[in-house]
Amino acid sequence: MLFDSGKIDTIKPGTVTGLKQIHKYLFKDSHDFAGKIRDVNLSKDNFRFAPVLYLIQSLKQIEKMPQSTFDEIVEKYVEMNIAHPFREGNGRATRIWLDLILKKELNQVVDWNQIDKDDYLSSMKLSPVNDRAIKSLLKQALTPQIHDRDVFMKGIDVSYYYEGYDAYNIHDLL
Repeated sequence: MLFDSGKIDTIKPGTVTGLKQIHKYLFKDSHDFAGKIRDVNLSKDNFRFAPVLYLIQSLKQIEKMPQSTFDEIVEKYVEMNIAHPFREGNGRATRIWLDLILKKELNQVVDWNQIDKDDYLSSMKLSPVNDRAIKSLLKQALTPQIHDRDVFMKGIDVSYYYEGYDAYNIHDLL
């Protein structure tokens, strides 16, 4: 398991390689494209994510973004969401990626159980033009419990719930 084995601590926070490692771990048993950058254009709810033609360059720029303050970290997270580097599973992988950056830089993680699904989804939809709502939501849910297995596991459960998958518990999957 990613957390219990300590493998999560070997992932370099804020990197594209780290995000690919997270994605591969989460989806290796269900998607043949796990951990691989997409080669198709994607859109959702009339929003077009970074075009494939510019995706690699976008990811390089995102990786270079600063991540030493809360605001910088969330701005990097928002940009990664806009890039949407994978065909499926972007939200779930990038929420773990975000927590790893927060853990490294601020010694905090998000307690995702404190964030309402509708509030989160609406603030993320708005984030490409105005990131204040997502920053506010995330800041209010920060916790110093960076080594707490339950915070991590419940965060993954909530992440699946945000994506519409609520028929199982993450403890059954990992």
